[in-house]
Amino acid sequence: MATVEFQRARSSEAKQQRLDAILDAARQLGTEKGIRQVTLTEIGERVGLHKSAMLRYFETREQILLTLTAAEWRGWTPALLGRTARMPAGVAVARVARAVAGTLVERPLFCDLLAQTPLNLERNVSLESVREFKLVTLEQVAAISAEFTRLLALSEQQGVDVIAAATSLAGALWQMATPGPEVAKLYREDPRLAHAVVEVEPRLTRILTAMLAGMPSRPAG
Repeated sequence: MATVEFQRARSSEAKQQRLDAILDAARQLGTEKGIRQVTLTEIGERVGLHKSAMLRYFETREQILLTLTAAEWRGWTPALLGRTARMPAGVAVARVARAVAGTLVERPLFCDLLAQTPLNLERNVSLESVREFKLVTLEQVAAISAEFTRLLALSEQQGVDVIAAATSLAGALWQMATPGPEVAKLYREDPRLAHAVVEVEPRLTRILTAMLAGMPSRPAG
């Protein structure tokens, strides 16, 4: 893919264009090869910037990816709420679980980022970057939790617990489901290892259904 050549950004519009280009490059690379494999040098090559010039816009590789994670949170929330908007209050918990699992699995990059965020992305950035990221997630969690209250009469804390479980499991299960081509081939060819082949959406749906059913007294079907 050809890189895009930029002059040094001097106006606020040019700086925003550069920031957007860096995030788009990180998104493309993460989708193509997985978040763990994305380097600052590669992102710079995509946008036509030297690695040192990249640091004018983001403090580290991890800050780029943490910013991308915040953007993915902002994308997931309306997608989930759009899926549940027509569901009536008192809906069966399995329908809600399917909506949560389905909208997460539709976003493989988000699932990958969710796994990397606590392990790596929050560990090599400034405290202010962590604060900004957490404030974004709090806003999204509050909106989703309010919808869970409407649908299932969950308390705010119960809603937060469900979202934390769903996003944590989505990240972990996605890593298990994408072990790399050689290991995946091993799992397929050796019947003894069939249990290692993970289908994320149905497993996540089952777990969330059981979790939701164990909260207020709601039908599980």
